[in-house]
Amino acid sequence: MNHNLTHLHPYPFAKMAKLLADSAPALTYSEIKLGIGEPKHEPPAFVLDVLRENLDKISHYPTTNGLFELRQTIAHWLEKRFFLTHVDPDTQILPVMGTREAIFSIVQAVVDHTAGDAANPALPPSHQPPTIVMPNPFYQIYEGAAILAQATPYFVPCTRDNDFKGDYHAVPRDIWARTQLLFVCSPNNPTGSIMTMEDWEYLIRLSDQYGFVIASDECYSELYFDKAPIGLLQACAALGRHDFKNCIVFHSLSKRSNLPGLRSGFVAGDAKILQAYLQYRTYQGCAMPIPHQLASIAAWQDEKHVAHNRQLYQEKFALWMSELGELLELRMPEAGFYFWIKAPEQFEGDDEVFVKALYEQANIHALAGRYLSREIDGHNPGKGYVRIALVASVDESREAIGRIRQLLGA
Repeated sequence: MNHNLTHLHPYPFAKMAKLLADSAPALTYSEIKLGIGEPKHEPPAFVLDVLRENLDKISHYPTTNGLFELRQTIAHWLEKRFFLTHVDPDTQILPVMGTREAIFSIVQAVVDHTAGDAANPALPPSHQPPTIVMPNPFYQIYEGAAILAQATPYFVPCTRDNDFKGDYHAVPRDIWARTQLLFVCSPNNPTGSIMTMEDWEYLIRLSDQYGFVIASDECYSELYFDKAPIGLLQACAALGRHDFKNCIVFHSLSKRSNLPGLRSGFVAGDAKILQAYLQYRTYQGCAMPIPHQLASIAAWQDEKHVAHNRQLYQEKFALWMSELGELLELRMPEAGFYFWIKAPEQFEGDDEVFVKALYEQANIHALAGRYLSREIDGHNPGKGYVRIALVASVDESREAIGRIRQLLGA
């Protein structure tokens, strides 16, 4: 067996199961699940219709790079959404079976253990493993992919002091010199913070200096409130970098269109990276079924259901802020569907204590923030925070709010 498997951390939900193993839910209440970021809004009916109408095509092998019509649709969507002049559907787009798998496999394709020091290219390869920089808290796939690629994760803490999006100016020069890949999540999971044009420009200049790839996880980009977030490719275009050198983005229909089970997303950006990644995926054997591709075309071509989706989340966030804003330290995210909540003092400011109380006294599932983070130099930036996903219906949100008010003694 691959010895690196022993270095993987248990998944956050496995840690939650262990925490609650000796607890019993408040059975006087029905269960409300706010711990997992699985969308519960109705998926668009017209997409499901397309899926049903094309089930006969399941008898055909799909190609790894997908249908040209799907790539072209995605290219047009990117151009319109992010103000891009031209995206080449043949070289700058690759459909994938959900971004979770793609985020994992891109690391295996990018990491090069024979590369030298970016700061001193003339030097031979270092004995130190390549570095992959990522936010902290983070989507655990970033870390797992790094470990299995025998790279070293470097965690950038996302705290109140840096608007919960990480201070990349504080990363030491020697770390950047060993970095081959930087993961950015904007809008961020779990904090809801977004990158500005200034933030993107700084990272792009660093990438030019040190030669690392920027991988931007933008799966929550369509769940915004006022202004659509700036994406990495948009920042590249604003800087005149229409080849998107060393920059790739990940997008998905899971959150945008409430289709998590369709397993449909895409990677877009630097054609040179995608050419090599396509070869990797061809050997990996990952290809989206044709019925899924045709349904995806329908989803990417429609924005009405996405706007309706945003309205539902806006209604729920407004409800939580108005009913619990004075009782909990709620911070309105800039985008996404998570609250990153400071655990109340009456629960010792402890995220584990608070999520246990929610479960035992209100039958509400939430996620302890420390399970989404790593402790570095004695500090875990997720400790003392709880992630709540506003994925349940508006009615369930009202019910959850009432139970939490009672729990807090309101």
